[in-house]
Amino acid sequence: MNHNVYDVLGLAAAVCFILALKGLSTPKTARRGNLIGAAGATLATVIVFFAPRPAGDPHHNTLLILLAIAFGVLVGVPAARKIQMTQMPQLVALFNGVGGGAAALVATVEYLNLSKDGKPSTANLVATVFTVIVGCTSFSGSVITFMKLQELMTTRPVVFPAGRFVIAATLVGVLGTGGWVIASGGNTPLLVMGGLALLFGVLFVLPVGGADVPIVISLLNAFTGLTVAASGYVLQSTLLIVAGTLVGASGTILTRLMAAAMGRSLFGTLFGAFTAKPQEATGTGEVRSVKSGSPDDVAILLNYAQRVVIVPGFGLAVAQAQHTVRELADLLAAKGVDVAYGIHPVAGRMPGHMNVLLAEANVPYEQLVEMDEVNPTFPQTDVVLVVGANDVVNPAAKTTPGCPIYGMPILDVSEAGNVIFLKRSMRPGFAGIENELLYDAKTTLLFGDAKDSLTKVVSALKAL
Repeated sequence: MNHNVYDVLGLAAAVCFILALKGLSTPKTARRGNLIGAAGATLATVIVFFAPRPAGDPHHNTLLILLAIAFGVLVGVPAARKIQMTQMPQLVALFNGVGGGAAALVATVEYLNLSKDGKPSTANLVATVFTVIVGCTSFSGSVITFMKLQELMTTRPVVFPAGRFVIAATLVGVLGTGGWVIASGGNTPLLVMGGLALLFGVLFVLPVGGADVPIVISLLNAFTGLTVAASGYVLQSTLLIVAGTLVGASGTILTRLMAAAMGRSLFGTLFGAFTAKPQEATGTGEVRSVKSGSPDDVAILLNYAQRVVIVPGFGLAVAQAQHTVRELADLLAAKGVDVAYGIHPVAGRMPGHMNVLLAEANVPYEQLVEMDEVNPTFPQTDVVLVVGANDVVNPAAKTTPGCPIYGMPILDVSEAGNVIFLKRSMRPGFAGIENELLYDAKTTLLFGDAKDSLTKVVSALKAL
């Protein structure tokens, strides 16, 4: 392929990536943005096979590349089609980790190839060291986020004596061996550096509590983007540099926005578990009663309400009840009730989880109201229907210093006239803390599977 044609096609792929990010900035255009991004990625993959090569440089690895692509398709397509929305955050974490690990491996292989002809240039060494360190950190850190999300390990922060100093010492070791690689160009230092970076990734994520995992996913995604950009420099690929920079920049912006939504600094999110004060007991140990209701009770409350706000959470995804909640909202709207969805920035277990879930049910975008906009309306709201959410409405974020979510802005549902919780049990939310709002006199609990409960509420509402 002619150099000019190749460069133009690469530019077209880069433009697709930029347009994809623009489309993903709002739910209304997210689907189109995703398709544009997929088209750009496909174009970028195809043109690699026709990249201009030096004379006498045969395509030795074409068959291996095709086999790798075929393997990726065989794994990726069934995963994308069969994974439930409840498992989407885990899938995102794994895919993100694979991207970082792949960039680190590519940089390592290219480094070994360059080393055959002598010591690589200092610029290539620096880029390689950066890619391997950040890529390995992203890979192992993403594995830990996957295990937390899948509940293969505790979702609480994992801290140990002198943990801060162990993490700091590991980071110093990573940077020290990185300097060793740049100075000596040896293979052994590179392997030692990669191993320490993998360890640092594990230690980096362990102190993060379950409620903060979405922020870490976004941060590790930014790390992966930076590794791709750096590997693009090593491979002299402008397209990789552009794509990686876009991912790194957008991931960094999203991370900062999410940290702000949690009401804390990024440093506090990552390492706050080491400095947090012990949480005081919130109860006396006695069994407290709650007010439970029936679907008929809930239907009557909703039927006579003028304004209803639905607060979706991870439990909505577990029950796959998004279509039923849309049916309920449409039924209320037909009765003249003002209906809105209160969306917390970190509801669910990944950025935008609730937006994606409700988009599946074709919920009108105009009904999705962000936290800052919906909070002032709660005092004028007759009923708040909390479907599978807990931490994002937990008053402990304001009243209990030392708890994992203290300082996080929440949806002020306690200010509404009535609060209805749809819950399977009294089990705490992902942060592992009790919600005092469940015992409030204005709160009614409807126990059971969210989809089944909502179906019964819809039937009772139609009968009124």
